[in-house]
Amino acid sequence: MENVLTPGGRALKHEAVREYVRDLVAGRHPGAPAPSERELVSRFGVARMTVRQALDALVAEGLLERVPGRGTFVAPPRRTATPVLSFREEMTARGMVPESQTLALRLEQAGAGVARALSISEGDAVVHWRRLRHADGAAMSVEDVYLNEVLLPGFLQGPVPSSLYDELAGRGLRPTWVEDAIGAGLASDDEARLLGLPVGTAVLRKQRRGLWQEKVIEVSRSVCRADRYMVRVNLGGSD
Repeated sequence: MENVLTPGGRALKHEAVREYVRDLVAGRHPGAPAPSERELVSRFGVARMTVRQALDALVAEGLLERVPGRGTFVAPPRRTATPVLSFREEMTARGMVPESQTLALRLEQAGAGVARALSISEGDAVVHWRRLRHADGAAMSVEDVYLNEVLLPGFLQGPVPSSLYDELAGRGLRPTWVEDAIGAGLASDDEARLLGLPVGTAVLRKQRRGLWQEKVIEVSRSVCRADRYMVRVNLGGSD
């Protein structure tokens, strides 16, 4: 193949190899073999490192996958994760009117559990924001969110944000991936009072760890009314 060199607008060598492989495997079914590194080295007359760079880019895109000991193949399509939604966005999507009441907003020292979840050291400064969340005028959950103070300079000096995720988005830190863990529990005295429940009523307890790229941005713990809060999960299966 000609014109795989660079200057004057021609493609770089690894880009030429990458686009050749992309065109070659387009439309092939998952599991179909991609050309080997040896084949591509021979065809283009380039170094193996150049070929590997091209294939690495296609693997990162999700077009190809490497199987150790076997080779490189067309990858199955990546599944799209459910969008990361704030409480406000989630309730709005359900056709409900969300509201929040700030119960506490202060600087604290991270305890062992919060520090571990935020990937910081115990005793480091964290912003603790406690809110009572409502939907359609009814108490829905009590939420305690902890944020790494180092990532949010001036957070406590300005007005209380109307939306945490909007505030994080404005700083370029809105979580793009979250890990939620949900379990059952019984309402404590304080939780029952805030949620308008008898003490000991069954509730849902949700823990969230929100990440932007590989950085942990938020850790939260929510206590939700089990009679009002519904957890919706999209699942898929394999044959």
